Amino acid sequence: MIILITGLLLIIIGFWAMLTRKNLIRIIIGFAVMDTGINIVLVAIGYVKGKTAPIIDKAVTMAQGAEAGIQAVDKVVDPVPSALVLTAIVIGLAVTALMLAYAIRMYKTGNSLDIDDFEEQKW
Repeated sequence: MIILITGLLLIIIGFWAMLTRKNLIRIIIGFAVMDTGINIVLVAIGYVKGKTAPIIDKAVTMAQGAEAGIQAVDKVVDPVPSALVLTAIVIGLAVTALMLAYAIRMYKTGNSLDIDDFEEQKW
């Protein structure tokens, strides 16, 4: 429960930083914080207390599950949230790198990282 609350707080802090800051680097940091919070929430939701990793070994064997009347699938957690988090980490890294490259390009052309200094790019 504490991990879920921590993740939700990170999402809120990152979202707040993205909306209230004018410096591009601080906006990108806010995005990274929010991305980390989302990953923590996904891991917290996918965790089930009392179950083991989805690896068939001595902890989870088909014979042991059949003897006790419990299926092996009932002893393990779902691996899909963990796989989604791994994918989200890679995608978040790529998006952050793209945003940083864009911020460097904007600094080279405008000599500023303040979003108010780029009036020609606003609608």
